[in-house]
Amino acid sequence: MGKASRTKTDIHRRERIAAQRAAERRREQRNRLFIAGGAIIAVVVIVIAVVLVTVNSGNKNNVAGGASNGPTGAALTSVVNDTTGVPATALTTVAGGGASSVSGALKAIPGSALTANGKPEVFYDGAEYCPFCAAERWGLVVALSRFGTFSGLTTVHSSTIDTPANIPTWTFHGSTYTSNYLTFTPVEETSNVPLSNGSGYQPLQTPTKDQVALVQKYDSNGSIPFIDFGGKYAQVGDLPMLGPANLSGNWTKIAGDLKNPSTANAKAVLGAANWTTAAICKLTNNQPATACTPTIQKLESQL
Repeated sequence: MGKASRTKTDIHRRERIAAQRAAERRREQRNRLFIAGGAIIAVVVIVIAVVLVTVNSGNKNNVAGGASNGPTGAALTSVVNDTTGVPATALTTVAGGGASSVSGALKAIPGSALTANGKPEVFYDGAEYCPFCAAERWGLVVALSRFGTFSGLTTVHSSTIDTPANIPTWTFHGSTYTSNYLTFTPVEETSNVPLSNGSGYQPLQTPTKDQVALVQKYDSNGSIPFIDFGGKYAQVGDLPMLGPANLSGNWTKIAGDLKNPSTANAKAVLGAANWTTAAICKLTNNQPATACTPTIQKLESQL
């Protein structure tokens, strides 16, 4: 082979090597792009997942407008304990909350006794969005805790688009109640989360036919809260000393105030709780004595 031929062969060899190296560089660049693209997609997927979880959590733990549905964990336990374990001295001191009568809201009704599981039944009908139900639940939880034990109680906020708005309260949805003296049957018909079409709130529980008939019999306007005390008394709306305007502060503030009968929160909540206790004591023949105290028996005489 001549010198010219060898030179051409060397040139061709170098060109092939250069081409191969260029192809390898292009493959490496493509691989890096694929890896980078995959990482970006993975990040996007993670971000979307986090957003969805946050939104779903927000739907569960927040009402419209981002208002908190209250404490959780140890803070919730503390609020539950303060509300269900009000000192007897505070309840006795508040007595009727300054009201000599509650006949405008709590009325004796004719008819047969309302019972369940062989015990007098207290039936409650309300909804989480309702600000008046929000106020009522504070007194009802305190009163019922004198006759039995709640489990699974959680806090909630009334609707942010109702008036008044954002009342800190409890929900009976998901809770259970045990008592040797009575049966408590609560129905929370809707949540505090508005439907997207603006036609109401997300449904929670549906009353039975008998429950609907009971409400319609004594509550012709369909107002809530509605409470039937064993077929002897019916309450429509709040008691006079406990409405949304009578509560101030968040859950921790209200629950903490219940230990101090001189606070406005205690006078409102414990006053309503004592009248409610009096109605229940009428059903249980004044048992137990720890609930149906002489102070409560005085209120019974005014029902």
